[in-house]
Amino acid sequence: MRIAFVGPFGMSVKRTMAVRAMPLARELAARGHQVRVILPPWDCPQDAGQRWAEEDVEVHNIRLPPRIPLLGHVWIVARILRELLAFRPQAIHCFKPKSYSGLVAWCVWHWNLLGRRKVRLVGDADDWEGTGGWNELERYTAIQERFFAWQEHWGLTHADALTVASRALETIVWSLGVARERVHYLPNGCSGEVLEPDPMEIEALRQEHHLSDHPIVLLYTRFFEFGLPRVLDVIEGVGKAIPETRWLVIGKGLFGEDARFLDMANERRLASAIHYVGWIPVSKLAAYFGLASVALYPFDDTLVNRCKCAVKLIDLLAAGVPVVADAVGQNVEYIEDGVSGLLVRAGDTQGFVRAVVRLLRDEELQSRMRVAARLQLCQRFRWSDLVARAETAYGEE
Repeated sequence: MRIAFVGPFGMSVKRTMAVRAMPLARELAARGHQVRVILPPWDCPQDAGQRWAEEDVEVHNIRLPPRIPLLGHVWIVARILRELLAFRPQAIHCFKPKSYSGLVAWCVWHWNLLGRRKVRLVGDADDWEGTGGWNELERYTAIQERFFAWQEHWGLTHADALTVASRALETIVWSLGVARERVHYLPNGCSGEVLEPDPMEIEALRQEHHLSDHPIVLLYTRFFEFGLPRVLDVIEGVGKAIPETRWLVIGKGLFGEDARFLDMANERRLASAIHYVGWIPVSKLAAYFGLASVALYPFDDTLVNRCKCAVKLIDLLAAGVPVVADAVGQNVEYIEDGVSGLLVRAGDTQGFVRAVVRLLRDEELQSRMRVAARLQLCQRFRWSDLVARAETAYGEE
């Protein structure tokens, strides 16, 4: 079967296409399908016009037009449609029902309506984008907010089939009147490979950050998932119970949240225990994960968090890092409380502190959870197993 994946942006900056679309595409190719990923790399223009292959998956980045208001957007959509016509796919999978992939879905739906060569149109939702979702987080104009909210509703209700990354999105789509048989739960997965960090690299990091004799708690984040004061309350509470604890913070905020976090930590005299390293290349993450005794994954009970399927949490579990997380959304799908991690009632700051302290003090429990986290993730969320759900959405039994 010829299957085209269409993304709303490129591969390098925003990670949806790299961590969701590409693993799925590779598994489809391994099962004999011909898969082409078509991207408008407006966010990473260095990729414009570039083509490459990854494990039999063709990646085509369209050329970008000059910056012409409105006409530039039309040009990009036209180039994607041109690529689709040349490929002649039997199914088109549009990732995110907004922006360029949403516009392409709209064009394909109307093409099908005209009765020409019909293509199966499949949408993919891995976040809630419109009202109450990313519209509230991103710095969109009022016109953009209204347009993206309309796009999302239209895209979710007009596709022949949908893949959704979370149970919350599944429920929302059903509430829009979409028949259950058209909605396919397709959470994010893992490859099943375990990348063991280099012990020498871990030790070098310990020395670099002066962490040799301290228990280390990892916060791997984009900062928007939680209120900054609450996490600082957790750091303070754990520090009172285990003063030698050090906090390794990896990640970068969307709009300067990381700087605010560090300023607030300094104001509360917590900064000396926090080692902020910012954004880390994927190739370096394993060594940093190897430093951690425990990771915390705070997750406020919001619509955005309920709908997302956090790849960062999957990364932690796949690396065998014992995790303490709020029992919100997909977190409860990926963590079995007390077995592969610890779950805390949403918003229970003192409960979060107690869970982190318990795990730091119980090295045997840490060891059991390291094994269980990897095992359960591979048993339930391996891409090679999840791919069959996508094939069902394409009409392949």
